Formats: sequence, C-alpha cells, structure tokens
Amino acid sequence: MTGRRLDHKVTLITGATGGIGAATAELFAREGARLIITDVAEEPLQALARKIEAIGAEVVTACLDVSSAPQWHEVITSVRERFGTLDVLVNLAGILDWPGIEDTEEDAWDRVIDIDQKGTWLGMKAAMPLLRATGNASVINTSSVLGLVGSGAAAAYQAAKGAVRLLSKTAAVEYALQGVRVNSIHPGVIATPMIQDILDEQGDQQPDIVRTPMRRAGRPDEIASAILFLASDESSYVTGAELVVDGGLTAH
Repeated sequence: MTGRRLDHKVTLITGATGGIGAATAELFAREGARLIITDVAEEPLQALARKIEAIGAEVVTACLDVSSAPQWHEVITSVRERFGTLDVLVNLAGILDWPGIEDTEEDAWDRVIDIDQKGTWLGMKAAMPLLRATGNASVINTSSVLGLVGSGAAAAYQAAKGAVRLLSKTAAVEYALQGVRVNSIHPGVIATPMIQDILDEQGDQQPDIVRTPMRRAGRPDEIASAILFLASDESSYVTGAELVVDGGLTAH
C-alpha cells in the first residue's frame, strides 16, 4: 500500500498498552509506521504486538519504566541498533492520582511527577540525538485538559501535566531549527481503563461529561487520530502547539 501517512517512519510509543496507547499503535501500524512499543508489563505488550503484526506492520517491544534514565538509554540504544533512526516519539505513559493538595501523600506525589513529568523529559533527552539526525522528526507529549485549567483535585497530576505543556513549548523553541517539532496533546474525558471505574459508576452524569458541550466521553481512537496528525508531515508547520481534544470542555 502506498500513500500512507507514516510510511517507513520509525515511531516509539510509551504507555502503548493503555487505551490511547493501543489505539495509537494500531492506527500508526495501519498508516505504515515501523513501531517500537513500550510499557512496564511484558504480557500486554506481546498481545498488542500480535495485533500489530496481524496488520502487517513491523513492531518490536521493550519493557520501559519511563522514570528510569538507564532504561531509556537501553531502549534508545536498541532502537539505534535495530533501525538506525527515529522519526517520531509519542510520550503517552502516565498515571493519575486524584487527591488534592492536603490529601496527596508525598510518595504518591513523587510517583506521579516521576512518570508523567520526569518521564516525558527523560524520553526527549534520550531520544533527541536520533530525532535530530533525521532532520524531520516529531515529538508528541501527552498533557491533559488538566494541564490547562484547574479542577480543585488531582494536585500531582495537574502539576505534572501543566509542566508537560510548558516543557513541550520550550523544547519546540530549542529544536525548531534542528528539524524536530514538539507539540502537546490535551485530551478531555476519554473512556480509557484509567478512568473506566468512574465512568461505569457515574455514566453520563460524570461531572466533567456534564460540563462537556458534546455531552459524552471521547474515544481513544479520537485521540489517536489527533496524535497521527501531529506525527505526520501534514503538521510540518506546527510546533509548540497545544492540541486540545476535549469535546469543548475547556471552551467555556
């Protein structure tokens, strides 16, 4: 098949077995990407790899704790040895903790910051030499609508996602003349395993869905399509941007 939007682009996706991660990996496979999918557990990675292979795409797996610099070094070394290049980095790995300022425990704070914020920085730091070498690379960092507006809860998560937003912007400026575009994506309420228990319990009466003008949760494939745009050459003049995919939640 010709004319696919990511033909031959070597793409590394973290958090690949989550709802958005799996949808993104499968969509990228259909669009011709050569994939490195990573997550912390081996079995789900292998299951996803089998789906991607069935699509006909090339895929390799790697267990990766994104908060570990040595593990990032190992993964990027293997990418260099296997592919010799890296065109796209999608930093999707993340965790959510709901308590507010006073109820957040210090160890929980550290864990969220380590994965959601530090993990994004470590990924860019480790991958940037390969990305720069391509002369036409794209980084997509996952923030959230909670990286744009306050909610009165999820203190650590909001702090991390707000940091990812500005980290992406400063990286975009730093690498604008080095052939690397960096953007952040900001999902709203998305029906993923991370929040499925809440959606099952509250349904359409979940407060953020009630406040969403489209009155529904988003689907993982709707986020994947937005990530695909940022990864593809169609977004060649887009860097330092915030792509909000939230059904209008932050529009008012």
